[in-house]
Amino acid sequence: MAGKRDYYEVLGIQKNATEEEIKKAYRKLAVKYHPDRNPGNKEAEEKFKEATEAYEVLSDDQKRPLYDQYGFAGLDGMGGGGGNPFQGGFGGSRAFHDFSDIFGGMGGGAGGFSDIFDNIFGGGRSSRRRDPNAPQQGQSLRYDLNISFKDAVYGTKAEITFQHNETCTECHGTGGAKGAKRKACPTCGGSGQVRRQAGFFAVQQTCPACGGEGTRVDKPCSKCRGSGYETVTKKMSLTIPAGVDDGKRIAIPRMGDVGPNGGPAGDLIVMLHVEQHEYFERDGRDLYCAVPVTFAQAALGVTLDITSLDGKKIKFALPAGTTNGKLYKIKGEGVPYAEGRKGDLYVKIIVQIPTHLTSEQKRLMEEFARIENATTSPSCVPLASLSR
Repeated sequence: MAGKRDYYEVLGIQKNATEEEIKKAYRKLAVKYHPDRNPGNKEAEEKFKEATEAYEVLSDDQKRPLYDQYGFAGLDGMGGGGGNPFQGGFGGSRAFHDFSDIFGGMGGGAGGFSDIFDNIFGGGRSSRRRDPNAPQQGQSLRYDLNISFKDAVYGTKAEITFQHNETCTECHGTGGAKGAKRKACPTCGGSGQVRRQAGFFAVQQTCPACGGEGTRVDKPCSKCRGSGYETVTKKMSLTIPAGVDDGKRIAIPRMGDVGPNGGPAGDLIVMLHVEQHEYFERDGRDLYCAVPVTFAQAALGVTLDITSLDGKKIKFALPAGTTNGKLYKIKGEGVPYAEGRKGDLYVKIIVQIPTHLTSEQKRLMEEFARIENATTSPSCVPLASLSR
């Protein structure tokens, strides 16, 4: 993947960007670099392809987590990042199938920008409008889940409760009461589209009254009020794997809202938020903690009982002459990342200087100072030596 730029860098967004921020960034670049707006400009064409490839990956709930964790290597064989998403022309790109979604905010609704886009970039091409009566993918839903630091390291099971839309059990998704009939929508005249003037352009967009179907039932279902859906509360057990990071996304297929016209349901996307720990910090596969010792223990050495994150007591022989801030590694006591394998635990030694001495302690310290015969006019030492 030499020469490839990071997808977040391509779109000019942060790694925690929302779906809407990703769409907004791609929309801006697509308008700027589209080949029809830059005829013969190879640089613009390459930037357009680069932006589209980045959008395809970062807007995909399955590809984005793989890319976040493994980079381009995680996309091998998934049709994103590893190959050429433009083979067979631009029509094969997910970004172009979803133009009406991406540019829906420009021109007043889904499909509105598609007409503007065609007019600006050569209106001779055929328009790929979705059949409003064809089955469509349902909306994916987001669920935010807070988990403890320990559960993120070692894994756990969590019970979650959420709501999603399912097909109405009364009307079976038709939206109509028993004996209801469908009639042409009076707002759009049955076309499913309404047309309005926007400056120099005539903008056509989905009818807000019928949702693009072109028809409406004369007697709405009393249970779903004509929507064809009902909201259902679900409970389920979710397995959190060991070693997850803050911001990790877990996709649960087909647990989002059911799709229109009998289409498949979207996914439930669980966003994990890892709480901070009072004593431990994490850096990838490794854990860090700080352990206080006395001046005498640091000078003479001592065997310490260190409590690990999972509560286990670890015997650690602190060498004599340990300085304040010294970092020691205890192998295999970090974050699990493979079958039977873990990262390491790093222990930072904090040497505590006594602030209140008993008379006996003071006498002994004075005797130690006399024997040490330390100078009261020390010379400076190189800064690099302080890190040892």
